[in-house]
Amino acid sequence: MHRSLKVGFISPYDHAFHGGVTSHINKLADKFRDWGHDVKIVAPCSSLQGITDPDFIPMGRPVPIPSGGSIARVSFSVWLRPFIKTVLQEQKFDIIHLHEPFAGFVPIGVLSLVNSVDAVTIGTFHTYRGTKLWGMGGNKLAMPLFRRLHGKIAVSNPAYEFINTHFPSDYDIIPNGINVDDFASADPFPELMDGKTNLLFLGRLEKRKGLKYALEAYSKLRWDWPDLRLVVVGAGKPDDDSFRIMSEHNLTDVVFAGNVSDYDVARYFKSAHIFCSPATGKESFGIVLLEAMAAGVPVVATEIEGYASVVDHGLNGLLVPPKDAEQLADAIASLLRDPELRAQLSSNGALRADEFRWDRVARRVMDYYHQFLDEPKTALSQSLLS
Repeated sequence: MHRSLKVGFISPYDHAFHGGVTSHINKLADKFRDWGHDVKIVAPCSSLQGITDPDFIPMGRPVPIPSGGSIARVSFSVWLRPFIKTVLQEQKFDIIHLHEPFAGFVPIGVLSLVNSVDAVTIGTFHTYRGTKLWGMGGNKLAMPLFRRLHGKIAVSNPAYEFINTHFPSDYDIIPNGINVDDFASADPFPELMDGKTNLLFLGRLEKRKGLKYALEAYSKLRWDWPDLRLVVVGAGKPDDDSFRIMSEHNLTDVVFAGNVSDYDVARYFKSAHIFCSPATGKESFGIVLLEAMAAGVPVVATEIEGYASVVDHGLNGLLVPPKDAEQLADAIASLLRDPELRAQLSSNGALRADEFRWDRVARRVMDYYHQFLDEPKTALSQSLLS
């Protein structure tokens, strides 16, 4: 049994805004706290309304910037440095775990000051094909800070391949986790269980998530399957292409649920008969696919690197080429025609999802911490100079 640790999770992203990294940090923090560890989360925050975590430490206000086909909400305020220094000195963390160590000033500011405290520093790299700055020499500028990380984690092989190109080192690949039971036991929405077949799209309504391809596929399918309903869940507004497709095909029966709570996300998955994720790229991991699998929903997704690392085509899901609405529609149609195939993919998907339970993922992260905590302090000091 490991001793109780004081862990500081450092995030660059707006803690008031739902996102994959923020969710990862919250779930990992919950699991560590269940095990008796003291965990603080340090992140910029646009609004404290709705944040009930008493151990959250707000660190400046974020600003939205375009990043990898999405919008990242991070802080670039160098004026935070004195506050960061005070927090590090007062908290006396055993572990400082930085998520996306070079995205915004909060993790960069922490890394610039870690030599003033006695803590093990761990970095987790989540993204795949992120900023172009590394290819323009930014990696050379960031290398002195990178060397202050004792341990490095990538959440998937694609994430590892990307970051290792720019910052070669030893990385442990530890994936994201999911609360399997939350999805498996969720209650479906009664109003969606009305005899129609629910095709679910769930994700932020950003161009790279591929909503327009889901709409195109749905427009091809609805004539042969008039009881098919497309349910769209996610923050944001459809792009111009999506509006055009809905107008041209008179798609007045698409249900837009908007941004919903984690609790309702699980309910939408449980209400779905088929899950469709036509993302076009830049996904480092397929957490949304695993959530669907945990809920027992057969998955149709695009064959991009982050998704292909989760789905075995024909075993626990179906993969189609990105940006191809025709093949997306064909794959969905194959599931509509074949209840046995749906059942087979659902059963195998549930087994796949079970591999990513937070208990297992969090244990791997904690064991990784102790690889460095158990080293002599002299070895840790040398690692900063290598």
